[in-house]
Amino acid sequence: MSRRLLPALLLLASIAPANAALRELSVESRKPWPADPAHFELLEGHFTGDLAPAVRQNRIINDLALAPRNAQGRVPYRATFAILKPVGMMSGLLVYDVANRGRINPTAFAQGHVSVISGWQGDLTPGPGIESIEVPVARGRDGGAITGPVIARFLNMPAGTTTLDIKGGPAGGIGGRAFAPITPDGARLIKAESDSADPVEVPRSDWAFGDCSSAPFPGKPDLGKLCLKGGFDPHYAYTLSFTTQDPKVLAIGFAATRDLVAFLRYGTSDASGNPNPVAGKIGKAVARGVSQSGNFLRSYLHLGFNEDEAGRIVFDGLNPLIAARQNPLNFRFANPGGSADLYEPGSDGVVWWASYADAARGLRRASLLDRCTVSRTCPRIIEIMGSSEFWGLRASPDYVGTDAKADLPLPANVRRYFTPGVTHGGGRGGFTYETRPAGGCVLQANPNPASDTYSALFQALVEWIMTGAVPPASRYPTLAASDLVQPTASAMGFPAIPGYPRPEGHLNTLLQYDFGSGFHAADLSGAISRQPPRVVKVLPSLVPRTDADGNELAGVRSVQLQVPLGTYLGWNETASGFEKGSGCGFQGGYIPFAATRQQRLASGDPRPSLEERYGSHANYVAKVRQAALQLVADRFLLPADAERLAQEAEKASIPLP
Repeated sequence: MSRRLLPALLLLASIAPANAALRELSVESRKPWPADPAHFELLEGHFTGDLAPAVRQNRIINDLALAPRNAQGRVPYRATFAILKPVGMMSGLLVYDVANRGRINPTAFAQGHVSVISGWQGDLTPGPGIESIEVPVARGRDGGAITGPVIARFLNMPAGTTTLDIKGGPAGGIGGRAFAPITPDGARLIKAESDSADPVEVPRSDWAFGDCSSAPFPGKPDLGKLCLKGGFDPHYAYTLSFTTQDPKVLAIGFAATRDLVAFLRYGTSDASGNPNPVAGKIGKAVARGVSQSGNFLRSYLHLGFNEDEAGRIVFDGLNPLIAARQNPLNFRFANPGGSADLYEPGSDGVVWWASYADAARGLRRASLLDRCTVSRTCPRIIEIMGSSEFWGLRASPDYVGTDAKADLPLPANVRRYFTPGVTHGGGRGGFTYETRPAGGCVLQANPNPASDTYSALFQALVEWIMTGAVPPASRYPTLAASDLVQPTASAMGFPAIPGYPRPEGHLNTLLQYDFGSGFHAADLSGAISRQPPRVVKVLPSLVPRTDADGNELAGVRSVQLQVPLGTYLGWNETASGFEKGSGCGFQGGYIPFAATRQQRLASGDPRPSLEERYGSHANYVAKVRQAALQLVADRFLLPADAERLAQEAEKASIPLP
């Protein structure tokens, strides 16, 4: 090589994009942020990228090798983004919030952090307010369409209904996603009186792909409609299995998130010469995800995406909230909008941070950290779950495995905090004695909040990443402390409250499924060939123990739980319909205490009344202040939130003198 050519090549290398997988970051809107125009600027637009299927960091993406390629032999994608950045000094931290079903707003941080959101869920319809991504459809090696089995479930249809829309009926699809049948061949319809009952096959002669709304059975032929002779019975749930085609390569969403954040963190300009709008300003990155998007982060890490194509770490910290499962994104005909309903994958593989051999399901020893350990890209993690994650989202194996025999240890880079007595995501907060009904449920809505705990612990994660300050010790229920027990009133220590339901029958049971030999349960990857899946067995699940009031004991107890106005539950009961009497989704319930001793004795309530507990409003407020100050001292509550809670308690309308 000539001496004159070498400097030119070095110059080209120095200006080449740091992350070749991201091709273009197109800022289509740049304006002062309306909520605080003096301090923040909002950038919105699209970014495009492409992926080499043979690259080690991409090979895990299901069906990527079967996706159409561009002239460079790579698989392209296109997604939306928004960046909210301070106008002045930046802290050096990028905070990426994972969109939940496409919807989220960037967050303004007084500390000067850069806030980023983007599209990752490729089965969403693009539109205003939706962060979306365009991903390709996989094709057979001969160029033909790929087909496979899927299901749609239907329940709570009006009595006398003869025709259901397969893509938009009373339940439609599964996991929030509906597929279209391409042939009547091989389709089956089953029905069951409950999710725990054995399903019954509906004879093929009694149903049809057709519209019977204006014609007698079998009606007008229509592959998008399901007609049942004699009409559907609302006492049953119906499950239709059929063949569909054209699976999208949805797990590209993991890689797109990786590539965007890696570019913002390490890049100077994209392949088209557009500058990185935060070039040289980002030293660390952290990601947050709530529920579905928290599951996204767990799978993102488990599948190895925290290492970019150049071998660098992407996120230094992860904050998955109320997420007990993996996100079902990386298999053929995936359903990333799932919510732990019957037949939905998500709890089938690795859901634990420690290395654990899942002997109950015949899976090898594994951990969510296996791949990042090999690549040396494991982040620091603060995980927060609440009561409803045990009752509705099958969190038990995260803590004690699928045999429920022993606590699973946490690695040094993981902190876990449990928020007892909260509904999914926490209640509305405040100090409300009577609350509103929980939609479709028997019990009132649970007001016990979790957001104050989230805020304090996110701050602890930021400090852990930026300064090395160690967070508070993990605080969660364990078998060793007798805090995890069978889901029965007697085992939990739950009181018998006249006129109110007991906890039995409200747990979302952990089932082992057989989706067929092509489905790799440990990674939620591959291709499902058995729909609906065969239920192999029921696996054991434990729940948190309670005190004599029915309030859970272990974890980071909020001020409201420490100075309670009633019993705060992670479960509720469905009031009507097919699921009547069973758990009411992820909605927690609330049972207020009697106001006076006389009222308590008259109703037979074993829980002491407000009068017996506190005596006066002033004493109640004093106890609130004391609990808040202790939480601040323990770093589970920010000082400003402690003062706000005390003021709310003073103004609260509580039946105390």
